[in-house]
Amino acid sequence: MTTAAVAMAAATAKLRAAGVPDPARDARILLAHAASVDAARVTLIAPEEIAPEISERYEHLISLRAVRVPVSQLVGERAFYGRKFKISRDVLDPRPETESLVEAALSAPFERVLDLGTGSGCILVTLLAENPTATGLGVDVSEAACLQASANAVLHGVTERAEVIQSDWFDAVEGRFDLIVSNPPYLSIAEMKEIAPELALHEPAIALTDGADGLSAYQLIASRAQEYLAVGGRVMFEIGWKQGSEVASLFVEAGWADIRILPDLDGRDRVIIAQNPA
Repeated sequence: MTTAAVAMAAATAKLRAAGVPDPARDARILLAHAASVDAARVTLIAPEEIAPEISERYEHLISLRAVRVPVSQLVGERAFYGRKFKISRDVLDPRPETESLVEAALSAPFERVLDLGTGSGCILVTLLAENPTATGLGVDVSEAACLQASANAVLHGVTERAEVIQSDWFDAVEGRFDLIVSNPPYLSIAEMKEIAPELALHEPAIALTDGADGLSAYQLIASRAQEYLAVGGRVMFEIGWKQGSEVASLFVEAGWADIRILPDLDGRDRVIIAQNPA
């Protein structure tokens, strides 16, 4: 039998040879998952021999990671804003940059929120969990994504205040909201050629790109969102870090008020906020 330390060393070498970033971290996380222990305990079991079934499970996970399946898909969850969200290859993997959008949304009161392209539901569920008096609607064109978002709403105890429906953007949306949020597909076709294999091969392309210049979702939101906002309501969404001026111009042309671009923790343009002028 092999010790956990030897297995981790071999796994790290295999991942490094496959070009995986931070292979030692991933090897540790996947061993913890295979052995059903907390990641913090991996160093404690390092000298111990691992059972054959754990070794087999671990080798399978490492083989998948070596072909760039994301760790979050292998373990079935991803941390976001202090909570763990269940995910699958049907939804975009929640990312730290999107927490900037949540922070901006929570900076002012809201009672009714619409999340366009809800995916895993991480934005909608987090906003409702952080604001226990609010209600919300999440929409996504993908039925699988809607099921994932609904499951996360149940997981975090907001299902009575969160409705999730299948809709192509605003098509099935009714009523008005005082906050509309979105992390839309904003990568251009050219940018898709440069992204990491984890995104290109294992995340839904529909959540990453519009198949064109990366701006079509913002054009749609700019032209239609006012119909669904209460007087003085806000719309805010994530953008690519090079898109700030272009997207802001779309909202200026559509007559929006108080348009602002906010940075993420790295100081890059990440969120745009605009107010319903009505």
